[in-house]
Amino acid sequence: MNAAARLRVDAPAKVNLYLGIHTTTDARGYHRVDTVMTALGLADTLIFEPACDLQVTTVPDAGIPIEKNTVWRVAHAMSEAFGRPVEASITVEKHIPLQSGLGGPSADAAAAIAGICELWGIDRTDPAAVAVARSIGADVPFFLYGPPAYLAGAGDELVELFEPLDDVPVVLVKPRHGGVSTIEAYRRFDADPCELGDLSGMLRAMRAGDKDAAIGAVFNNLAPAAIDILPEIGDVRGWLRAQPGVRAAEVSGSGATVFAVCESHDIAQRLAAVASDQHGWWSCATKMEKSGLTVSTC
Repeated sequence: MNAAARLRVDAPAKVNLYLGIHTTTDARGYHRVDTVMTALGLADTLIFEPACDLQVTTVPDAGIPIEKNTVWRVAHAMSEAFGRPVEASITVEKHIPLQSGLGGPSADAAAAIAGICELWGIDRTDPAAVAVARSIGADVPFFLYGPPAYLAGAGDELVELFEPLDDVPVVLVKPRHGGVSTIEAYRRFDADPCELGDLSGMLRAMRAGDKDAAIGAVFNNLAPAAIDILPEIGDVRGWLRAQPGVRAAEVSGSGATVFAVCESHDIAQRLAAVASDQHGWWSCATKMEKSGLTVSTC
């Protein structure tokens, strides 16, 4: 890549088609997690420009200390892992809501890794880069690979990739105010654990590319904890499940977003409009994508 070129990395959101939290934990204190995730059309964008040193700007401002920004953390971790400085001004254009269960900070972190690897001529699946991803957050490795994937361990160990469920219509809806802390959701789960779902059924469906079976196997046993923290999530999920043309609706991750798989893009667009106009909820009509991060010059 030309050192003077601007680099653009699109960082898509995700939903958990299956999320199964176990009561057991590993040596790090992390719960064992089984999850199947897929990327969406909704995405943040990272712009890399040449600079004398590292600069990170978020638009709009996320209102968090820079040392907690996942892009900043990635840049410093990559510098340490590869022994070279990140000399770039990185602008993060935010479209994925925070504390939404859609993986925005993790997607941004993976996009930062991909962008830095592109600048340095390194494969983004280099073991050292993947180790950086795992050190930042459990979802980050998923975003480096892109296609729908099954991850185990703490949700950070890639087990299997699947053919995309491409162009499946989805509407995302979340309460306008309030979010869910993942840490608090796990605390609520520990206080009242929920049983696991049918992981084997989801994996069979994904391996066969059976969209209907995969949609029928959508599951999240962390959803009750999210709803306990922010009851309006339950209102959103109940409303979506009652709408004609909705094939499945469930909380994504630890919330606060509920995703609904729809029969058509028109239905997804209509539900997004009703959710926003009549209920005052944040909403977005989108679709499942066939790939994850995209890197281009601009």
